Amino acid sequence: MEAIEKVAQFLKECGTYYLATVEGDQPRVRPFGTAEIFEDKLYIQTGRSKNVSKQLAENPKFEISGMNKGEWIRVEGELVDDDRIEAKKNMLDHYPSLRNMYDEKDENTQVLYMKNVTATICSFTHEPEIYNF
Repeated sequence: MEAIEKVAQFLKECGTYYLATVEGDQPRVRPFGTAEIFEDKLYIQTGRSKNVSKQLAENPKFEISGMNKGEWIRVEGELVDDDRIEAKKNMLDHYPSLRNMYDEKDENTQVLYMKNVTATICSFTHEPEIYNF
């Protein structure tokens, strides 16, 4: 399994993971639940009207933390906005419950892909697994 697939699978299995951004000198953390590979890139989804979108526009660095079955993941890198309808449609097709709030053709739907990623999966029972993409 490729690094990007391993990380996407782990995030999906978490169900909810936590995305951290910065606002000035203040860290901001909130729950997220989307993770989808499209055109060999790992994407998440949010709304442009949300503070997280504004924070990432100012500073694209992020960190994610999530836990699943006694293991936890930390993912760090940068998030890049992809305003293409195809990328938005792919995400919403994989998360149809979001369609009651978002549409690939609206101005609010935002998908972002990860770049310069280092992901570390840890537990108390094995050495850390490190993935880069």
